[in-house]
Amino acid sequence: MKKISAIMVLVAGLMLVASAAFATEAAAPSADAAKFSFFGTVAFASAIGIGIAALGTGIGMGLGIGRAVEGIARNPEASGKIMTTMIVGLALIESLAIYTLVVVLILLYAKPFGV
Repeated sequence: MKKISAIMVLVAGLMLVASAAFATEAAAPSADAAKFSFFGTVAFASAIGIGIAALGTGIGMGLGIGRAVEGIARNPEASGKIMTTMIVGLALIESLAIYTLVVVLILLYAKPFGV
């Protein structure tokens, strides 16, 4: 416990010192630089968001299909019900990735912040 507390204090101290190192005064960015910065940030956040959504849906689908195959292997007579439930579940999981894609496309093309 003491070791974790010491590490946390060290990290907090380093963060305070690092902020002073980057505290130089910068010139005011031009309008073109502000637009580039905004769209660069949006593009980076969009890539991260869609990557996390794809990772989550891939894991969810893999687990769902794996459990369905196990259920069918244990009880082959129930394969129809298991398959139907699995297909509906996979469609709901995939809709989460599609919602993320819609939000990403809105951020990239709709310019909701007027920049």
